[in-house]
Amino acid sequence: MMRISSLACGVLAALLPLTAALAQTAAAPLPPVDCNFAGHQQVLAASPADAPKLAREAYWLNGFLLQWPGIKPMAGTQFRLLSSARGAVVARTGGVPEGVDSSIELSPRSQRLPAGVSERFKWIGAGPVLEVKPADRSRIKPLLRGQVVLAALDAEGKVLAATLTQTPGALDALYSQAERVPDLGANLREGATQFKLWAPTAQAVSVCLYDTGSGSARSVHPMRMDLPTGVWTSRLPANHSGRYFRYAVDVMVDGVGLVRNHVTDPYALSFTTDSLRAYISDLDDAKLKPAGWDSTPRPNKVRNPTDMVIYELHVRDFSITDATVPEKLRGTFAAFGQTQSAGMKHLAALSQAGLTDVHLLPVFDIASIPEKGCVNPVIPAAGPGSELQQAAVEAVSGKDCFNWGYDPFNFTAPEGSYSTDAADGARRIIEFREMVQALHRIGLRVGMDVVYNHTPASGQSDRSVLDRIVPGYYQRLNAKGAVEQSTCCENTATEHMMMAKLMIESAVVWARDYKIDSFRFDLMGHQPRAAMEQLQRAVNRATGRNINLIGEGWNFGEIENGRRFVQASQLSLNGSGIGTFSDRARDAARGGGCCDSGEALLRQGWINGLVYAPNETAQRAPFPDTELMAAADLIRVGLAGSLRGYRMTTADGVELKLEEIPYGNQPAGYASQPGEVVNYVENHDNHTLFDINALKLPADTPRDERARVQIIGAAITAFSQGIAYFHAGVETLRSKSLDKNSYDSGDWFNRIDWTLTDNHFGTGLPPKRDNGHSWAVYKPVLENPLIKPTAAEIAWTNRAFADLLKIRASSALFRLPTAQAVSERLRLLNTGPTQNPVLLAGHLNGEGLADAGFKQVLYVINAARDAQSLELPTDLRGAWQLHPVHRAAGADGRVATEARASADGAALAIPGRSAVVFVRP
Repeated sequence: MMRISSLACGVLAALLPLTAALAQTAAAPLPPVDCNFAGHQQVLAASPADAPKLAREAYWLNGFLLQWPGIKPMAGTQFRLLSSARGAVVARTGGVPEGVDSSIELSPRSQRLPAGVSERFKWIGAGPVLEVKPADRSRIKPLLRGQVVLAALDAEGKVLAATLTQTPGALDALYSQAERVPDLGANLREGATQFKLWAPTAQAVSVCLYDTGSGSARSVHPMRMDLPTGVWTSRLPANHSGRYFRYAVDVMVDGVGLVRNHVTDPYALSFTTDSLRAYISDLDDAKLKPAGWDSTPRPNKVRNPTDMVIYELHVRDFSITDATVPEKLRGTFAAFGQTQSAGMKHLAALSQAGLTDVHLLPVFDIASIPEKGCVNPVIPAAGPGSELQQAAVEAVSGKDCFNWGYDPFNFTAPEGSYSTDAADGARRIIEFREMVQALHRIGLRVGMDVVYNHTPASGQSDRSVLDRIVPGYYQRLNAKGAVEQSTCCENTATEHMMMAKLMIESAVVWARDYKIDSFRFDLMGHQPRAAMEQLQRAVNRATGRNINLIGEGWNFGEIENGRRFVQASQLSLNGSGIGTFSDRARDAARGGGCCDSGEALLRQGWINGLVYAPNETAQRAPFPDTELMAAADLIRVGLAGSLRGYRMTTADGVELKLEEIPYGNQPAGYASQPGEVVNYVENHDNHTLFDINALKLPADTPRDERARVQIIGAAITAFSQGIAYFHAGVETLRSKSLDKNSYDSGDWFNRIDWTLTDNHFGTGLPPKRDNGHSWAVYKPVLENPLIKPTAAEIAWTNRAFADLLKIRASSALFRLPTAQAVSERLRLLNTGPTQNPVLLAGHLNGEGLADAGFKQVLYVINAARDAQSLELPTDLRGAWQLHPVHRAAGADGRVATEARASADGAALAIPGRSAVVFVRP
């Protein structure tokens, strides 16, 4: 084997023409590439330590136009781009620029901006637009491979002001052909291995090849840049499948200098332990496919988006405490292959009842979970309201084996901590596929929770991949050039061409090569609608079928209200077919808002006693009846799919379109079609439904009543038009011991018990980090002996939830695919100022509808503890009978015996705290 140093010298020789072009002829030669370097960066040429720190206030609008917001130039001001290949420019106010290799004079532009440019950058502040003269435009590409400072100079050439520049506008324009490059990453074809990396601002790139994930390098290979695309390529004349690689990218980093970043590939498909090296693979290779992979069909349960009934599940939660799974497989993808485990039997039963999809919390490569050497806390035996349990969890936070995983290290590779061998890049691929295959075989489609809106780090962090390849491009920057963090992490910019391309091509891999059936996008409102629609077309084209897309369409942050682009948000996705989570009925049902704490957590909602069963806090400050009626109306909005054009008579006695009903400063109805709405009352965020009810229900509410309240909440989702979304454990009264944000709370606060004997309520105060300000409220609740259910209540809830699934599956009337069908077939009853606000009721007309199952369906949900009577309109009176599910063996006996129509068919009797469906066959 040749020595690395001699190979690296060859790389250096190949790159000397480029360095000369960058005016480095007087500089010392760069060191050879050391593929065995243990760190993640080497500073090859440091910027002057005494150089002033410059903000990044100017924007490249395209390949030759810049705008500098905020500056007001005086007469005679000159503008120049000052460049240095090694980051040596020093631009002190009042001094003459130093360390400049070359410069380009700019001229003020008086013409209007091109239409596309003005629209893309409509959000930046006012300032002069500067233009590179035509004769100098060929110099821009090499200029951007070094340090670039935009300076305003006086007549003597002294600095009046200086700034760095934000380059995405230029890179998108100058390298637009890169969007059409079909094979970025490592690819195996025709007996060769090809590497392609988009790094248009890099001065040199090499690929380091390794036989294993931890051994010394095998070889190092120079890459050459294609000038039109900015893509660096190296083609090795052998199939290196099963080996590992990483890049050495020599790139200018403002404020640091010329840096050699040792970094993996953004398009990598797998990794060794802790993502230190990328794995070379062909996902079509038979060795990476479990037996029967190609022939195992995807379940065919979903014809329309509204057929989806989703179960949100965390991979580790699923099996980590399941004693029926072999210990070495617990918490891994492989646990799903244990078909006789308690967890898989539970999922199979839900599938039989009507569940269509399991949506997995992030399963891509996660930055925050150690893939080797993770530790598990030792939890002390302590009381239900003790601080000791959470202290043990917090003591190892960041070192333990648990995290939700909303911090994507690499977008397109399976997470190693969920593999039985994180060091083997093949195992995580195979075991991920085995998991999908196992779920498909029990009739469940598989969805992924994907996070393309942020990364866990940026800049020169060892957990930053994108920014160390093309600094300042992939992340969204503010007016000073700092990375925006409105998503709680380092925001990405999917409005930039190559970040959108990365997101789209990543999703294609998951859908095509891992048979993922649907995606749930984290904070999707931070992405452009156009990018999401492009992604939809791409995954459909790649798979030959419709891949369902849903996501969080929240509208906030630096892109709020379409400031930078048309967002993929609730109010901006009409007609796209992409679904967003609706908070309308969720908040009305639960009470309060998503982010309440302290005493505010005790504010009741429709299902847990608002007005009709006040808790101790509400008794001191009662709410008027109008609050309950308003909450009931918002839930009715959800029952009607939150459709803009659906008409309903409100508690005020006015018939309005749902878009005319206010929800804060937004319309309550916002969707064009029911498939664009995801209905839910619980998901991984915030308190579980059981926990929020534990806080809000009167303290003396009996255990069996708490179980019934749980089912009322689930029934709202089951009976609503649109997509139904449930959190794993809603059917088992799952508790997180009141933890409102269990993303890093370890296994202790995230457990699920498939034996249906314990819901884990009262297992200690939840972690202080996100809950400490509410401990005073939590402690007496956790210590209330009336709240924690027995196995009897858990088993009852599980059966009742399965019945809701069966009822929804029994009739297409609960899953109407179009707004027109909802308007024609759904009639909300008991509305207006004379309504009984503890009853929600809807009539569904099945005449002439295939798969309706029944000619007529009528559902009623009673939130009150006492039985209620619903008087029917004249045209609906007559013979009604309980839905067959209610009459089947094992169904809720109280509903079966107490729910009935009056002898004359004029009224329905509904037991307290129940959800009842009547039909006419």
